[in-house]
Amino acid sequence: MTAELLESWLRARSIARNLPQPVPDRGGLRLETNSADELRRYVFAGPSPVITELALSIDQPHVFIKMCGTGARLQSLVTPKWQLQPIGYLMIRDAGRNPVPSLPPGYWLQVQTEGAVTTARIFAEDDTLAASGYAAEHEGVFIFDRIATAPTHQHQGLGAAVMAALGTAQQSQAARRVLVATEAGRGLYATLGWSVLSPFATVTITPPF
Repeated sequence: MTAELLESWLRARSIARNLPQPVPDRGGLRLETNSADELRRYVFAGPSPVITELALSIDQPHVFIKMCGTGARLQSLVTPKWQLQPIGYLMIRDAGRNPVPSLPPGYWLQVQTEGAVTTARIFAEDDTLAASGYAAEHEGVFIFDRIATAPTHQHQGLGAAVMAALGTAQQSQAARRVLVATEAGRGLYATLGWSVLSPFATVTITPPF
């Protein structure tokens, strides 16, 4: 993972989520999220002594430090009050237009693009939301974000259909496709041709501390 690719992904993610753009801070990037569960996050392309200095300067919860690397390596850089969160995986895939697969009977697909953000939603026969996802293209990357399938609609290929539908919005075939997967999602994306570029570790302070 290069710092340039990480920054491009994070900037595209901010566009997809209508968040402020990240700013350089201490050799990494800082994003002011200002939500109920997350005040801000600091993101680093790899281990650095600066992470230790940063962690020592923070006492409040809902601030996240994220780093490309293993959870064990990030934990070694911070004090015990920082709790490791479930590991993620930065994954990449070469661009390519895949046909949107046929949906199971009773489902229908909606794709909308507003500005730089494309949204794909699959609805069930009763018009309940079965699966959804977002994509944005920016600075040489095309990112997939918040790909989700409702539990009662899983194992029917809806997630793959959402991904394929979002991929049709990619304008530049030179743009690299990037996403962050959970442990559970990593296997699914691997079957769709994605490969892990780096683990993506997160720590935060969980009260009481």
